[in-house]
Amino acid sequence: MAQIMAGDIRKGTTFEYKSGVYTVVEFQHVKPGKGAAFVRTTLKNVVTGQVLSDETFNPSMKLETAQVETKKMTYSYNDGEFYYFMDEEFNMTPLNREQVEDALRYIRENDLVTVRFLYDKAFSVEPENFVELKVIEAEPGVKGNTATNVTKAAKVETGAVFQVPMFVNEGDTIRIDTRTGEYMSRV
Repeated sequence: MAQIMAGDIRKGTTFEYKSGVYTVVEFQHVKPGKGAAFVRTTLKNVVTGQVLSDETFNPSMKLETAQVETKKMTYSYNDGEFYYFMDEEFNMTPLNREQVEDALRYIRENDLVTVRFLYDKAFSVEPENFVELKVIEAEPGVKGNTATNVTKAAKVETGAVFQVPMFVNEGDTIRIDTRTGEYMSRV
């Protein structure tokens, strides 16, 4: 297993720590006037999402790196208990609701997603950065209500509800940024 010195960690570095696997969200090399230098970090557990802030390391400390792999897969179906994702070789990977819950707002059957694996075990699903979804329910816009920041709730085909401008109507297709959950444009 490869090792990395704590002084060499950067944002996105993934390593084993406290019986979990963490990725660096933020880091800062600190050289105080007195005393030894250290590395202050904010870490996020790649499986549970738990955040550890203000974890400090001696720059010469060795950390065991962990290899998180990503694979493009297609969301196939849900059997009531598991959500199934298929790779290019037609291998199916089942994931439970907890592992895919955040992505479900944005994905439909046959949509392309990124599945993250740790030691060949899938643990999370990420939708594409931008998705286009059809609006299935929206209050009609009021004629003349063209104020720029006025929004209304609109339900899309995945069942999720997003805030959209007043001019978006039922039947429209909208583009959503999955990283923020914000409406981008009408398609």
